[in-house]
Amino acid sequence: MSVRSVWWAATIPGAAAPFDTAHLRVFYPARPTGSDQERLSGVFPADPSLAPYPVAVIVSGVNVGQEAYRWLAVELASRGFVAVTYDWVGELFGGLRGITPGVELAAARPDAYGTRATTPSVPAVLDALATMTGPVEGLLDLDRVGLIGHSAGGTVILQSARFFPSVKAVAAYGTHTMVATMLGWPAGTVLPAQVDCPVLLMNGENDGVINGSADRYGEDAATRRDPISRTFDEALPNRGGENVQVTFSGANHFGIVHPVDDTAARAFLDLEATTDPAATRAALAEVTAAFLDTHLRGATGDALDKALQHPDIAGIRRR
Repeated sequence: MSVRSVWWAATIPGAAAPFDTAHLRVFYPARPTGSDQERLSGVFPADPSLAPYPVAVIVSGVNVGQEAYRWLAVELASRGFVAVTYDWVGELFGGLRGITPGVELAAARPDAYGTRATTPSVPAVLDALATMTGPVEGLLDLDRVGLIGHSAGGTVILQSARFFPSVKAVAAYGTHTMVATMLGWPAGTVLPAQVDCPVLLMNGENDGVINGSADRYGEDAATRRDPISRTFDEALPNRGGENVQVTFSGANHFGIVHPVDDTAARAFLDLEATTDPAATRAALAEVTAAFLDTHLRGATGDALDKALQHPDIAGIRRR
């Protein structure tokens, strides 16, 4: 299946200009016609055969540009989804500016958590997709949305997904719902996920970035229990096996990223990957696509069960 992409933009409510715009890239299954319009514009029509298309929105980690997830967006679009990445340069912690999934700190404090979403970017992106013109206009099924988050992007979607009724599946890599003590929570607190749909929680065996942040949560990295496993056990409800935790052999925190940009973000904290990152990405794409197929398209669980047999998966848990 041919994959093409177009761009769009979303305004982030409450953000001050010029830091109030997210720039979207929308990847879609295309059907080239060989027309002069294609030749002159570079824009191909979408393939309408599987429309309306379920939508997968990829929410980045802090200071990880959307191009790092292009490989995954292309994989998903080649399997009949419309995949969306975006960059929002906004406020980070300590007054810095950078690429962010958006974290409303006030919404993550003890007196507010669970009353509203902790990210302003995801609803803004979903609203913007509803206004799109161009080749995907009228072909998006915005009632069947999957959110895919990495690192902090995974945290905010786990904290927020139930506030977006169109979201029917959540996948997250290298993330957890532990919360910083600076927000007023006791050390070691795992917040309950705000998710009413199935969750695919993914991680690598060699994640050095999460342990590099243990002091944020009032913990000692050498003695604490893995926060991703704690999130699976303590933050997610039992859904009779629909929630899945997948651990990839030898993968690190940036196993979902390609290429890794060593000039930004916190890859310097990561451990060395001991499995070929390309093999990790292949396994991750198979599992994620099968999970989305199951919960956005109503496919049988056979495809997911098959994907979970990939040789580069070290562990699987379901609840």
